[in-house]
Amino acid sequence: MTGSHHLLTRGPSPAEAALTVVLVHGRGGSARDMLTLGEAMDRDDIAWWAPQAAARTWYPLSFLAPVEANEPHLSASLATLDEVVRSAWAQGAAPETTVLLGFSQGACLTVEWAARNARRLGAVAVLTGGLIGPPETPREYEGSFAGTPILLASGDPDPHVPWSQVEETARVVGALGAEVDLRRYPGRPHTVSHEEIQVVARLLGGLTDGREVDS
Repeated sequence: MTGSHHLLTRGPSPAEAALTVVLVHGRGGSARDMLTLGEAMDRDDIAWWAPQAAARTWYPLSFLAPVEANEPHLSASLATLDEVVRSAWAQGAAPETTVLLGFSQGACLTVEWAARNARRLGAVAVLTGGLIGPPETPREYEGSFAGTPILLASGDPDPHVPWSQVEETARVVGALGAEVDLRRYPGRPHTVSHEEIQVVARLLGGLTDGREVDS
């Protein structure tokens, strides 16, 4: 992996899996934590890939800080995520069977990478996060999600992620052609709730129902 980043995996290879899910942890979290989240969904036909950030953080400041203030760490972390996704594709995953799921800082990194590389994917699950940069940041992204389902779920109020930024993210990715599922959880702590795990599990199930996988 790039620099001091590492990758943990669980399940079949991307070539043999129904889906490949890239799990991106939050500040202070770990790849192992995210694999545990995958295990909670009890799917042995999914390739779970979880990159680990150096020092458990993808960039030093809030995601609402000016973009340049989080450099060069932000660009390096986006490059790491790009490397992980493209490695999965090189090993047999199709973009249409690739799902990105991030929590908190990892959710921000995930949706920022997705917007900068907009194309048809299996799905993107943004759990308590939004596009990176302050509210007045120009959102001049190219490409099209072409109907990719994008889940945006967050507590409100959240100590790190203002609901207004989640709503702005929903507008931006919707304008890029995503099928947006926006879910607000009043009073929910800064965590992944059981209900969100169920929502993601249903999302993954909807992507694989009726699909045969080569063995």
